[in-house]
Amino acid sequence: MTWNKRPISINQLNLLSPNTLAELIGIQFTEITDTCLKATMPVDSRTHQPYGLLHGGASAALAETIGSVASAITIDPEKQMCVGIEINCNHLRGVKEGFVTATVMPLHIGATTHVWDIKITDPKDRLVCVSRLTVAVLKKK
Repeated sequence: MTWNKRPISINQLNLLSPNTLAELIGIQFTEITDTCLKATMPVDSRTHQPYGLLHGGASAALAETIGSVASAITIDPEKQMCVGIEINCNHLRGVKEGFVTATVMPLHIGATTHVWDIKITDPKDRLVCVSRLTVAVLKKK
């Protein structure tokens, strides 16, 4: 499913991060195509849980960030805004260091809701987390 209706560069997407959680935990957008968007996040002291593994909440933050940005690309920003309303994450593999990569693809792009499939993988392309994000598309007041 082609979802990217507005031309936007990776640089423009990364300019959305200053003064946000994405900046704080090091999320960087890396690739955009007609079918997906990708971003990376470091696995380090910012994203660890006490056992030294990637924190599930950090994976959820990466998933919600990439899914919400994907939704933002599909809407008319002059008339609409989008907000996450539900996220589900299944954590499948621990990661201690390096980077993880999230890939988001659309499952449903409707007039009032979007549903996104997000897969987070380690540097060896092994599945770390699978997530589904539902986003509400709201009219700006």
